[in-house]
This record gives sequence, structure tokens and C-alpha cells, in this order.
Amino acid sequence: MKRFYLIIFVIGYTYSQDYSYITPTRDGIGKVYMGREISKVMGHMGAPWLERSTREVEERPDLVVNALKLNKTDIVADFGAGSGYFTKRLAPLCSLVYAVDIQKEMIDINQKKMKSLKINNVDFRLGSIKKTNLPKESIDYLIMVDVYHELEYPYEIMKDIYQAMKNGGSVVLVEYRKEDPKLMIKPLHKMSIKQIRKEMEHSGFELNRSYKKLPRQHMLFFNKKNN
Repeated sequence: MKRFYLIIFVIGYTYSQDYSYITPTRDGIGKVYMGREISKVMGHMGAPWLERSTREVEERPDLVVNALKLNKTDIVADFGAGSGYFTKRLAPLCSLVYAVDIQKEMIDINQKKMKSLKINNVDFRLGSIKKTNLPKESIDYLIMVDVYHELEYPYEIMKDIYQAMKNGGSVVLVEYRKEDPKLMIKPLHKMSIKQIRKEMEHSGFELNRSYKKLPRQHMLFFNKKNN
């Protein structure tokens, strides 16, 4: 008698050795990437905090934007754009801004703001936890401000960003300095240069330069590694 065996393949299931799991801490999701617990995402209800008046002194967004040294022909992605705090600052300085967020509510807030400011060179993209929805090889600068530590799938997102960057384009991460113990920020909201470099190198990027004049944050410029 012949025997037939049914082999079932589960399609769509992704296993990655990059992630492990622990009991979540107060501000974390219990998912660990390269030794770092990933932080919870700020919901759209936190939009007013992003727009707080003290932010201009605390974080110096003017210095962040100036350090990019944008040209009018540049195409920029504001990843984790949120309420549009940086979108409105970037748009007048470049050709196009892709404002990307995974929360439709944040996209809606940002769209209303750009409309009220009569800013027309913003393309809004609703991303997902693993995809940016950015065109391939289209971006000169991609900036994340206090966003990277919240990515639920940092490896997958950065590999997707890798595909979206032009050759010679820069991925710019702005993160609170973990090296400063006096900085009163939730621990999971801070990152060290060592940790950032380790994770970015794992995704195919290398540190090109850093800007050190921000009062509280690292500002690190990464490019694709040379193959």
C-alpha cells in the first residue's frame, strides 16, 4: 500500500534570529534587538507633546535642519514624521519631502498642517511596521528624529530604507544620548553611539559623520556600505 504524506508549508511566517523576547519593562514591548529592548511607540494622542514650545530650546531643531545642508534639488524622507514638526521645516529647503508614518491619525494631522501653511511639496506615505512605501533609489536624505528606538522591526525597516536610498544618500538618526546619565529621559528612549552603529552596520550602513552641537541628542549620518 502506498502512503501519501501531506506536507504543510506555512507561508508568510518570518523567523529571525535577530530578535528575542523578555517580560516587557514599563516602557518597552518585551522585544529585544541586538541586546536592546525596543520602546513602545508614541501614539497620535502624543502629538501636542511633539509641538511643545520648549522643544526649540531643548532639541534645537534649527541646528538639526542646518546640519543637513540641503540643496533645493534634494528629495528628503521624514520618517516617523508624526505631527509634521520637521516636515514643515524641511519642505521649504528641498524639492520634495516624503512624510512617512505608520499611524494614519498622524498623517491626517500632518496633512492638515501642511495645507494650513500652504506647503505643497510633501508626499504623504502611510508605512507599516516592516515597510516604508518609499520608491526605490529615490532618497537623498532620510531623517528619523527620536524614532529609531521605537521601530518594532528595525532590521526589516532599515533593509527597506536601504533599497529606497540613492547611492551616496544619507540616513540621519537623531537620538537622545544614552551616554549622559544626567539626561532625564526614559532609558529606552536613549541610545548610545556604540549601539546605533552596531545595529546600522548589521543593516548594511556605515557611519559617515556626526554632528555634535545638539544639546541633548546624537545626530549621526550613515551611508550604504561599499560592497
